[in-house]
Order: sequence, then structure tokens, then C-alpha cells
Amino acid sequence: MIERTPKQEQAILVGISHKDQTKEQMLEYMEELKLLTYSSGAAPSKIFTQNIHSYDPATLIGKGKVEEITNYIVDHPEIDMVIFDEELSPSQQRNLEKETKRKVMDRTALILDIFAGRAQTAYAKTQVELAQYEYLLPRLAGMWTHLEKQRGGIGMRGPGESEIETDRRRARNRIALLKERLKEIDKQMTSQRKNRGQLIRVSLVGYTNAGKSTIMSLISKSDVYAEDTLFATLDTTVRKMSFDNTPFLLSDTVGFIRKLPTFLVEAFKSTLDEVREADILLHVVDISHPSFEQHIAAVNQTLIELKAIDKPIILVFNKTDLYRVADEDGNLLSVPLETIKKSWIANLHPHCVFISATGKSNIDELREIMLKLIREAYTQRYPYMTV
Repeated sequence: MIERTPKQEQAILVGISHKDQTKEQMLEYMEELKLLTYSSGAAPSKIFTQNIHSYDPATLIGKGKVEEITNYIVDHPEIDMVIFDEELSPSQQRNLEKETKRKVMDRTALILDIFAGRAQTAYAKTQVELAQYEYLLPRLAGMWTHLEKQRGGIGMRGPGESEIETDRRRARNRIALLKERLKEIDKQMTSQRKNRGQLIRVSLVGYTNAGKSTIMSLISKSDVYAEDTLFATLDTTVRKMSFDNTPFLLSDTVGFIRKLPTFLVEAFKSTLDEVREADILLHVVDISHPSFEQHIAAVNQTLIELKAIDKPIILVFNKTDLYRVADEDGNLLSVPLETIKKSWIANLHPHCVFISATGKSNIDELREIMLKLIREAYTQRYPYMTV
């Protein structure tokens, strides 16, 4: 059992493998779900997995597995919640809560809860609140009995107890109001971006916790919030920069993640417009993560959805100081930077650079590649301008 602090809520995690998700993928996603759980402030204490051929319409997983989880909870009354890596329908969530007598959440609800805890500005809070209402709307009928008790903890942050008694009509009105509010803010932000239009814009993108904010702080030499946790920041940060008397704008954005619901991407539309309207993208990759190739694919898929994949991209492999490879005996060994540069990883993209943001190594090479692409972008935009 994983150690936890007394104040942390304790969670059971549930994952399944099926025709669209192999057992290996499921185990990988469960590791990510563990990190998400820690990021929400809870502690995963037990993991249950199941291989199924078809979903149970009532409980998603089989009756035997539900009984196994319920029996574990009976033997471990300190368990506060059950978190599923798969999306649950409103009825499945209600049925599972009846069976387990515990709060039941899915991956989407967990991410929303993390977002609610991370949102700092009024704009980010509005985006999160909209996403929460859109998620909760089809679940209202079954949630009144739980929310009336005004239970706190993971999964209960957000609109607040004063909104709990609202009916579907009021919830829909709230959604409409939030959308209008975001439209107004979108107009303001679009206007701000147009005012910055003369400068080349560089945007940091990448899988959550890849080190974007640390790189932002390092390059801009400013204090940008960074934490070793998923979704450490939701707000876009923009800094005016200059390399060798060549000015440009550098922006940091919310991290991407696999299985991110479409409505959540839509809620953060204006934040992601920084990516859409950027001239150059710095795709930051945590090279020390064993699934970094899958992370690259997930980010690229999001860029395709944002219609931003055709922009000039620099693939920035971060955390090289933590990169390890196994020898014949299975021992993990560190790899010199020059060796990494000559490896197969360097062939993944025309513009690859390997750095350690925390160790501040090889930053000069990153600056050189950035400056080259920024000057090329200026030349294309202003053919008669000398940069």
C-alpha cells in the first residue's frame, strides 16, 4: 500500500483493457491516473484492473469486479473514493456509488477537479466552471442526494454549495451566461493578440509536466510558476523577448494530455488560440519519461485538431539529465548528452534540441535554433526588412 499523509483522501483506482486498449496501454494509463490522483491532492492506495470484451451498461466493469472492489472497501473503511480511468455514464456512476457506498469519479471528473484547484485568474476560473457545468448537466438528477450533504474533498470543488440546489434549467442558463462571458473575454484577447501581431510569436506546447514553465522561466529570465505536477498552471503567460536584437513574443500554454475530453478543449479555446496563432512552436518533450514517444503523438494529435501542425516546430527534448537506458543486465544507466544527440531520437524531427532546463545545459543551442527560425519567419512576413 502506498504511504499517504493523514489529511489526504484515499482512493481506489480502476482500469480496464479492451479491444481499443491493450493491457500494456492500460497499465501505462494507470500510471498517469496515479499522477493525476496525486495532483488532485488524494493518494492512490489500491489499483484494480480488468480485461473485458464489452462494457457492462450498468457498471462498466463486470459484477464480479464490482463485488471485489466493494469487499475491499468493507475491509478498508478508510477508502474515500473510487476513480475510473474510463469515462462513466451518469447511470454507471450512480450504480457504482450505490454498490460501493463511496464517491465514484472518472478520469474527466478528476481532471476537472485538478483544473478547479489550479485556476488562478478570473478567465481560467470561468473556463473551468463552464467545463464543470457541461460535465455535470447530464448527471444532475443523480447528484442531488450527494451534493445536498455538502461533502467536500476531491471532485467537489467548483461551482460551490450555493449552486447545488439549482435545477437543469438554471444550470443551462449558467452555461449560456458563462459562454457569453467567455466570448467577451475572447474578443478582448483576440484584440490583444492583434495588437501584438507585428512581432513573431513563439508558443511552448507539450504534454503536461514536460517542463514548459521551467523553460519559459529560463529563456525569459522571469519568474514563471512551475511545479513538478500535472497541470501546474492553466493560464497563458506571455513575455516579450529579444535574441541578438531580434524581438519576439514567447507564450506558455496549458499542458496536453491523452484522453482529454473534447468539451474541455473547447472550454479552453481562447487559451489554445495562442497555439493556433503562433508563428513557431516549441514542442517540449520529457525525454526521461518511458512513454515520451506516445506523448509526442498525443501532442501532435492535439495540434492536428487545432490545425497548428504545419507550423515550424522545434522538438525540445527536456530533462536529458534524467534520461536512462537499460544495459544487458537491466541496470539503468545515464546517457551523455553527445550520445543522445547521435541516437535515433535525433532523427524524429528536422529541428531537435536536447536540453536540461533545471540543469541549464545546452540552452545556447536552443536559443540558436529559435533565433534562426524567428529570423526566417520575419523574412517571410517582411521580405524587405533586415533582421
